[in-house]
Amino acid sequence: MARLQTFGYLAVCVLGIYASYLTQGVVQERLSTTKYGLIGARFAQMKSLNGIQSLTCFLWAALLVLPFKARRAGAQTAPWTAYWRAAVTNSVGPACGYEALKNISYPAQVLAKSCKMVPVMVLGTIIGGKRYSVLEYICSGLIGGGISLFAAQSMSGASKKLSNPNAPLGYALCAVNLILDGYTNAAQDKIHAQYKGTSSLVTMCWMNFWCSIYNAAFLFIFSSSGYQAVSFCLQHHQAAVDVLLFCICGAIGQLFIFETIREFGSLTNTMITTTRKFFNILLSVLWNGNALAPQQWAAVFMVFSGLLTSSYLKGRRHSARPDKVKTKG
Repeated sequence: MARLQTFGYLAVCVLGIYASYLTQGVVQERLSTTKYGLIGARFAQMKSLNGIQSLTCFLWAALLVLPFKARRAGAQTAPWTAYWRAAVTNSVGPACGYEALKNISYPAQVLAKSCKMVPVMVLGTIIGGKRYSVLEYICSGLIGGGISLFAAQSMSGASKKLSNPNAPLGYALCAVNLILDGYTNAAQDKIHAQYKGTSSLVTMCWMNFWCSIYNAAFLFIFSSSGYQAVSFCLQHHQAAVDVLLFCICGAIGQLFIFETIREFGSLTNTMITTTRKFFNILLSVLWNGNALAPQQWAAVFMVFSGLLTSSYLKGRRHSARPDKVKTKG
């Protein structure tokens, strides 16, 4: 029964992450393609979205944390200063990923980032002292290999749509993104191991607090992107609504992400967030009525085999821990 409850709770986290970020992806695409106002102006400051989302997530998490602060006073909760290092890499890493899309195609980026589980496991071992079984490495290999095989089928001619492709720079930025993401996940695992009373809301609050500071410095001190984004939203209210919806989706998604990291570890969260892009491509192919090639069907089988086996292993290990048998939602 405990194992079934654990698997069900993991399924809720997966559905929450997928629903939030798939919706956010639709809104992000609308922001990047819609012509607002009578003159058809475009929202050109897409890089400001991370900063706006960080601030929104911090304010929301802070409002949710404060009412329970007194009740958790005796719990061993991580201090707000514990997150500043992880927030640095959490701010710079995604920025490198977005910058990589200027130099390589989206399928190529998915291909490069499909091995994200590897740096997470390596840095988790080095920084957090975690140990993984041979079967977990096999599952990661199946998922990474499956995504690579699937994405490779979509790469033909995709780079021709880029105005100035630069493959070496693009893949180098992806590598930096992977390493920084690996450190972020390992650092968060270490914080949760050291401060076992830390809730996912507390992590969400202080991670976004530091990310907001770093992004604000970039957007308003080292560039004028923040001022331009605010000015555009004041002039085009529909764009402001889309930005708000983008942030709400991100805030809901982050709740599920930080809860997944706290309950199941960063490797499980990385598998979920990495395969979300795989399902984006898969749904796009099926939605457009395109038949899957034999190699792509093999890739689908590899990814689902790795996911199901990993979920089973995680559920069995999680239900066996005495402090996690009774999971609260």
